[in-house]
Amino acid sequence: MLNAGDTAWVLASAALVMLMTPGLAFFYGGMVRSKSVLNMLMMNFICLAIVSVLWILYGFGESFSSDAFGGLIGNFANAGMADTWGHLAGFAATATSSTPAVPWPGPDALPVLAFVMFQLMFAVITPALISGAIADRAKFWGWALFVILWVTVVYFPVAHWVFSFDGFMGPDAVGGWISSRLKALDFAGGTAVHINAGAAGLALAIVLGKRKGWPKDTGRPHNVPFVLLGAALLWFGWYGFNAGSALSAGDLAGVAFTNTTVATAAAVLGWLLVEQIKFGKPTTLGAASGAVAGLVAITPACGFVTPLGAIVIGVLAGAICALAVSLKYKFGFDDSLDVVGVHLFGGLVGTLLIGFFGTTSVNALGADGLFYGGGLTLLGKQAAAAFAVMGYSFVLSLIIGFVIKAAGGFRVSTEDEVSGIDEAQHAESAYDFVGSAIGHGAHAPAPAPSKDGAALEGSKA
Repeated sequence: MLNAGDTAWVLASAALVMLMTPGLAFFYGGMVRSKSVLNMLMMNFICLAIVSVLWILYGFGESFSSDAFGGLIGNFANAGMADTWGHLAGFAATATSSTPAVPWPGPDALPVLAFVMFQLMFAVITPALISGAIADRAKFWGWALFVILWVTVVYFPVAHWVFSFDGFMGPDAVGGWISSRLKALDFAGGTAVHINAGAAGLALAIVLGKRKGWPKDTGRPHNVPFVLLGAALLWFGWYGFNAGSALSAGDLAGVAFTNTTVATAAAVLGWLLVEQIKFGKPTTLGAASGAVAGLVAITPACGFVTPLGAIVIGVLAGAICALAVSLKYKFGFDDSLDVVGVHLFGGLVGTLLIGFFGTTSVNALGADGLFYGGGLTLLGKQAAAAFAVMGYSFVLSLIIGFVIKAAGGFRVSTEDEVSGIDEAQHAESAYDFVGSAIGHGAHAPAPAPSKDGAALEGSKA
């Protein structure tokens, strides 16, 4: 039977997750130079356009249709939204069926299209996360091509591995190997979203190489209030990400909501303590980054651990990610906005710590970790899932990136990077330092740049 309250909660959660992508755009946009902020915003915004269309055409079918090729991808039976409207998922294969398919997520079925839209927003934000690793130096259309190829051969298959459960789309539907064979735990996407994006970010940082002048010129954030605004929007939207993944407006959603709050708060403290010890001062940028690190780490664990466990996960994630962001200097890869340090390491921390803090007292469909008498079995499963996704994403992202680069379509010229990627790629600038735009339409051509363009750029990173 359809539950209107659960359906409303999932649709509202989908809207919250959609807001995360613009929030991420502000978070990243504030951290880049003033002359590349529009390019950063567009790299995020275009993911909404591209992935939404691909998701309807074949992405959902590839991710959630019954298994093909041994659990690697779906069989595309639901491509083009075939057999979705008027149908239910979770407990019933069709609107008229009364036979439970799987004992999850709650006592009632869910309209398939509500689930389609909820999962679409996960698919949108995952490639957007990668963009921060190559800020200040990527061609816009090269990035757009990467998004098309990457979601097709990396994200959609991995989503099938992690999110597609046996029986969810019908009594005979077969799910992915991580969720239904390995039975590793990932409540809301620590592997499919964050480890996946973090590994891809590392690959692209290697493919595109270092920004001119890096690491001596690291590029200071041009608008820290933007960063904090973006982090706040991400935190807000993340309640849909995590609590919405309960797919039911019940106790489990409340647990996930609570754990998301306390883990994020604890991670802010963990990051700031590391900054205080290392540099003598806590920073606003550190607080925002710590919040995101906590959100990342609690994502896979929020429906499987207690609030006390969530606090420990948050503190550890904040501290570990704060330390991990410096690895790019040690190993020489220019991860512009710390996608590797925050998302790859944060995802690994959260995914692996389920093996210690997971407890069936929170979720009977989970498993007990080491600290709750479960031994090392769950930790082994979590590690297998995490490193399988990381390896697959890294290798495929590396291949896709090198192919696009070889075709000459990925990195801007050094001249464009120095003069301003916004003007070079979009014929726009985020800030008008010359004068009033009175008399010009919103889409009128920009006035010719001054010969002394650098002087008009304002304070630079």
